Amino acid sequence: MPVHNDAERSRVLRFERTDVIIALGLAGLINLSMLAVAAKLFHGTGLTGVDTIAGAHTEFGNLVGGGAALAFAVALLASGASSSSVGTYAGQVVMAGFINVNISVYVRRIVTMIPALVVLAIGVSPTKALVLSQVVLSFGIPFALIPLVMLTSRRDVMGVHVNKRLTTSIAWVLAALITALNVFLLAQTFGLA
Repeated sequence: MPVHNDAERSRVLRFERTDVIIALGLAGLINLSMLAVAAKLFHGTGLTGVDTIAGAHTEFGNLVGGGAALAFAVALLASGASSSSVGTYAGQVVMAGFINVNISVYVRRIVTMIPALVVLAIGVSPTKALVLSQVVLSFGIPFALIPLVMLTSRRDVMGVHVNKRLTTSIAWVLAALITALNVFLLAQTFGLA
């Protein structure tokens, strides 16, 4: 549903801000917790060579028991589900709001799960698949950031919520920096740097 006036736009922006803060905050807390626990547990016991998801799961079980290994697996699954749902929701908003296409929630979820299921089915290492997927996803960041900065700096799109010049300038600098870092990451990952 298109937003037609500033009051309605304010309401939608307030809701979206709350939604994003909760979703990304929970995902961030889960990821930070997993990282802190793993770092303390593995580094503290001298296990600095743990470099796979399966290895981390095994070592959690060996060091602190099966319950911790299960908690690690559940936290990893929750983190993935959270990221997946945020990505699916973002895609839904973009498709419905910008190109006026509505796709069933079940079809969207199935389509977003197919690549992961194919990777698991053909036997690719989950750790390698995860790292490669993050590198590939980082390639898409500029394609989201640049239009975002462009749209939020347009008064005809944002109305009274348009970014101020300072905000837009900072956003362009950050978008350029993030883009450069992602180009470096891609070059380094694929042996071009």
